[in-house]
Amino acid sequence: MKTIITIGALLCATSFAESSKPNIIVVIADQWRQQAFGFAGDPNVRTPNFDHLAGESVRFVNAVAGMPVCSPTRASLLTGQRPLTHGVFLNDVPLDPAAVTLPKVLKAAGYDTAAIGKWHIDGHGRSVFIPPPRRQGFDYWKVLECTHEYNESPYYGDTADKLHWTGYDALDQTRDACAYLRERAKVGKPFLLWLAWGPPHDPYMTAPAKYRALYDPAKLTLRPNVPASVEAQARKDLAGYYAHCTALDDAMSEFLTTLRESGLAENTIFVFTADHGDMLGSQGQWKKQRPYEESARVPMLIRWPAGLGKSARDLAAPINSEDLMPTLLGLSGVAVPHSVEGLDYSGHLRGGPSPNTDTTTIITCVAPFGQFIRSNGGREYRGLRTDHYTYVRDLTGPWLLFDNVTDPYQQHNLVNEPDHATLQADLDAQLNRKLKANNDAFLPSAEYIRQRGYHVDANGTVPYTK
Repeated sequence: MKTIITIGALLCATSFAESSKPNIIVVIADQWRQQAFGFAGDPNVRTPNFDHLAGESVRFVNAVAGMPVCSPTRASLLTGQRPLTHGVFLNDVPLDPAAVTLPKVLKAAGYDTAAIGKWHIDGHGRSVFIPPPRRQGFDYWKVLECTHEYNESPYYGDTADKLHWTGYDALDQTRDACAYLRERAKVGKPFLLWLAWGPPHDPYMTAPAKYRALYDPAKLTLRPNVPASVEAQARKDLAGYYAHCTALDDAMSEFLTTLRESGLAENTIFVFTADHGDMLGSQGQWKKQRPYEESARVPMLIRWPAGLGKSARDLAAPINSEDLMPTLLGLSGVAVPHSVEGLDYSGHLRGGPSPNTDTTTIITCVAPFGQFIRSNGGREYRGLRTDHYTYVRDLTGPWLLFDNVTDPYQQHNLVNEPDHATLQADLDAQLNRKLKANNDAFLPSAEYIRQRGYHVDANGTVPYTK
């Protein structure tokens, strides 16, 4: 009942001419780290279309995934809440069907809604049909909960009949999104389109052959924080990862061309981001959940010619996963629900001050699982990401302190060094204040798992059916 009242109140409180409302497109890649673009300085990857998009976008250069793993980030993007609030702090657990989400709020404000691609917040098995009551407000629906088989992968529409994308799924999903755009151009009603690609998440060697042929592992330039002991594996993985990235760059070209040719580009807020990054051998580690830059830092590009202009701007203010929903609502002139914990950066995007007055945001691991199990170095942590520093504490005390300006590859851990004692104490005090404000007691993972009634295996992972 609470959700119905909240959405209904938003509808009653919102008055506008539909034709003047901006459309909203959110494109999410899975496991695409912030550093892996030409515009971000990667010397290897070919991303000319993303580079062009970045040249017309506001770029949050310190954007992070507050809990850098798939399901928690996606739930935060949709709800504007932190993981301990919405409860999705592990993969393969369900987001409450009654949650107040971006598509529900926009739908109440007169928007049509569409989701295409990966979902991963249903929690009823990775290959099951997701009925309308569990779609969080999306109407147009061509979705699978989760797969990492990117060629002819399955999905569901409005019925439980399993369908399949043709060829490399991200390209086919993008073509479907393009068809949706062409249809929307005829309607004149504002819409939210949520396009979620599976790549460049591993397996790395499954992009079409023409993209894999572009990258010779032996010729890649590695980040300085990749140790020699893992160099061979890092080169192999990076070559496949970059192949996925360039395939998605071609998909972005088709998507942006359709957006422009359909006449929708000027009054469409276009967001590109990722659910988390990928270590790919940096620090001698792999995949995500880690608090390091390659795992926690994500791309965040926002383009809206009619409202923000077309000149590239870099914003240094840290922005987190839960901040996207209120920011999009703020840009659209739609009231932000009381359930939202994130900050509205819409005024900052328009040239005003940052709403983040202490210039910090939280990075978190509530419950390490999968590749981040304790035997593989995993641990619960809470940390601060500022526009200058990363400071992280685990359950035993201070763990990491990096000056990301002078040490962008995080090769020098300053924690407990006497010369940085004052800085560490200040950041630790800020972290304590932030945790208190967020009602985060920083308990062992077993307590949060018990509170939610989740069942995990020996790796801390929620078992799922494929």
